Amino acid sequence: MDQLRIATVQYWIRPVESFDQFAAQVIGLVETASDYHCKLIVFPEYFTIQLLTLGNVRRPINEQVRDLSDMVPRYIELFSALARDNDIYIAAGTILTRNAETGEYHNDCYFFSPNGGHGVQGKMHMTRFEKEEWFIKPRKKLRIFDTDFGRCAINICYDVEFPEVARAAARQGVNVLIVPSCTDDRQGFLRVRYCAHARAIENQIYVVHSGTVGSLPMVPAVCLNYGQAAILTPSDFHFSRDGILAEGIPNQETMVIGEVNLKTINDTRTDGTVLPLTDSIETGDTIREPEILKL
Repeated sequence: MDQLRIATVQYWIRPVESFDQFAAQVIGLVETASDYHCKLIVFPEYFTIQLLTLGNVRRPINEQVRDLSDMVPRYIELFSALARDNDIYIAAGTILTRNAETGEYHNDCYFFSPNGGHGVQGKMHMTRFEKEEWFIKPRKKLRIFDTDFGRCAINICYDVEFPEVARAAARQGVNVLIVPSCTDDRQGFLRVRYCAHARAIENQIYVVHSGTVGSLPMVPAVCLNYGQAAILTPSDFHFSRDGILAEGIPNQETMVIGEVNLKTINDTRTDGTVLPLTDSIETGDTIREPEILKL
């Protein structure tokens, strides 16, 4: 598969009165992506937070978010069926998951294939509010997903701010990096966006960024959202001007669709204007024992 059409969602978080209402919003988006012949759709981090409006939003937030883990079986059933019925890969945002062995909670992204199966990538670096207020624990393993369109990996929001993670994935042949995010203000959004674009350039990969928009004023976790979905590319002659294949208008409910050429990524890793992924092999020796000069 040389051509891959991708949909990435600017997901509007709104109160819901039932899981079925949440499912209806999701179903509409996946079916729209399918109507546009997309083979991959990406949902944002913590878009499942809107399910908290089914419970008592006056409780402490660290107690509320744990309720999301009770929704995981229905969430898996929903997205597995959608992936299978629409013959599409789905990066299904994130949902809080309870580790049955340790009792710890993790921020996990479930990745569904068109056969209905799924794999999971957990968030590996916790932001301060996740660590200090929600008491969420990091996952410890980067996973690579082998798909019909090649290899892809997932960096959940803050994870993309650690370049070593994406570099390790690119060296394993990843050509699409998925970045589901949830940011409450422009500064937070730009941290993720700028780093996502840097990862595209330095690793010669496509980066698919999805974000939450809208607000739930009654839920402290998402009382504000600032988001803009985008499909980002390296910066070279083969790609879109400014390295942006497609992007949405910030803070509006929309779906961004673009088609990437996977052969182009592989070609530019050998004949691009610069070869940062290849040349990075020398970096380890260069920085292993830095020389300190006193002036």
